[in-house]
Amino acid sequence: MSTPSPKLIKGQTGDWEVVIGMEVHAQVLSKSKLFSGASTAFGAEPNAQVSFIDAGMPGMLPVINEKCVEQAVRTGLGLKAKINHWSIFDRKNYFYPDLPQGYQISQYKNPIVGEGEVTIDLKDGESRVVGIERLHLEQDAGKSLHDQHPDSSYVDLNRSGIALMEIVTKPDMRSSEEAAAFLRKLRAIVRYLGTCDGNMDEGSMRADVNVSVRKPGGPLGTRCEIKNVNSMRFIAQAVEYEARRQIEIIEGGGAIRQETRLFDSRQGETRSMRSKEEAHDYRYFPDPDLLPLELDPAWVDGIAASLPELPDEKKTRFMGLGLSAYDASVLVAERELADYYEELAGGVDAKAAANWLNNEILGRLNRDGLSIAQVPVSAAANNAIVAMIADKTISGKIAKDLLDIVWSEGGDPRAVVEARGLRQVTDTGAIDAAIEAVIAGNPEKVEEVKAKPKLAAWFVGQVMKQTGGKANPAAVNAALKLRLGLPDEG
Repeated sequence: MSTPSPKLIKGQTGDWEVVIGMEVHAQVLSKSKLFSGASTAFGAEPNAQVSFIDAGMPGMLPVINEKCVEQAVRTGLGLKAKINHWSIFDRKNYFYPDLPQGYQISQYKNPIVGEGEVTIDLKDGESRVVGIERLHLEQDAGKSLHDQHPDSSYVDLNRSGIALMEIVTKPDMRSSEEAAAFLRKLRAIVRYLGTCDGNMDEGSMRADVNVSVRKPGGPLGTRCEIKNVNSMRFIAQAVEYEARRQIEIIEGGGAIRQETRLFDSRQGETRSMRSKEEAHDYRYFPDPDLLPLELDPAWVDGIAASLPELPDEKKTRFMGLGLSAYDASVLVAERELADYYEELAGGVDAKAAANWLNNEILGRLNRDGLSIAQVPVSAAANNAIVAMIADKTISGKIAKDLLDIVWSEGGDPRAVVEARGLRQVTDTGAIDAAIEAVIAGNPEKVEEVKAKPKLAAWFVGQVMKQTGGKANPAAVNAALKLRLGLPDEG
């Protein structure tokens, strides 16, 4: 593993280094909320999924959802983090119009998960380890709706009480690319684990990004927090803008004020939201309605034993099959893509299967605006196509045409090959006949190729065209060289 050099930003007074930490809010995959039995399904009518507890009614007592605790532990194990067998829930006191209780049940000094790490992959095979400071459970607030009425704001409490995992990193990232790569990797991990669906457009994963700048190697600067950024692209844009904004202020003789800012994706800039609160402003204290959370070590061990193969492990295994680090990284980025590849590669050359998936299938998905979950040709069907290329039933060109046919029309690739006469021509008599036809029609080219043997490639193309792309290219090449008396370069 190689660690990249910090990416420096040029300022009027010299180079600057950006320092980035992140607080990611990942919605726990569970059917009910953290402290109530209300549903967590997305897309319900406003205030259709609200219990008395979620609405902050007096006398309503929270009851911990064991599934949410299990998902937090599972995530912590996936982050190679310390699982704290004893933790407590605290009340974080602040007023929001969409937080009915007037406080948020969260965890402060004693979170359920301690320090861990995530390895991010960067360009040119470089990587960096980003430290995880903690993971704690907390309940989400509701949502204020400002576009429903010209004079009033409404409140939807469907999200109130939904379980969140807040995953806090150490300030280990040094560029916008690293920040985006971290969130991409974290999203992949929780999706592999099945603990968060990672649907950023639905709000089930969002990030608060802490940005500061300093002279290279100097003390940490004052940070500003950019709230609720919901895409990797926006994170990269927000970091770039905020770093340059801070550099301009400092170089102009000003000072950075610690504050919370919002990112305007349309303008590509951050805007001040409020001064940044400190922990004491929230008046944390242990929630009197919830006992400390004590985990049985055997229960934690059982969760650890059930973990799936995670992206880093899968990448290492794929590289052991002969794939490059880049190809393996692409394939493990999404669990669905990795699963599709594994089925596609069964019984055929691993590298050939990866090339076919990356070049042909992903290319067509990108063209059609589809995801791997929407691919119209099954992995088994593509396995058959790759196998037919390998055993020379079809040529590479015919294989692409075949994929286009089953992509739009469906069907079993092997049956389509037989029905449409797409088998590769390996019969030497048929190939020789095609060669003679090309030679007879191009006598001037025959003289040229004897002086310039590299022109043989033109003849190969013509013979392939003569046979409708069905001839075996290697057989054509060998027969042509023999017929024209050209040297064998192999």
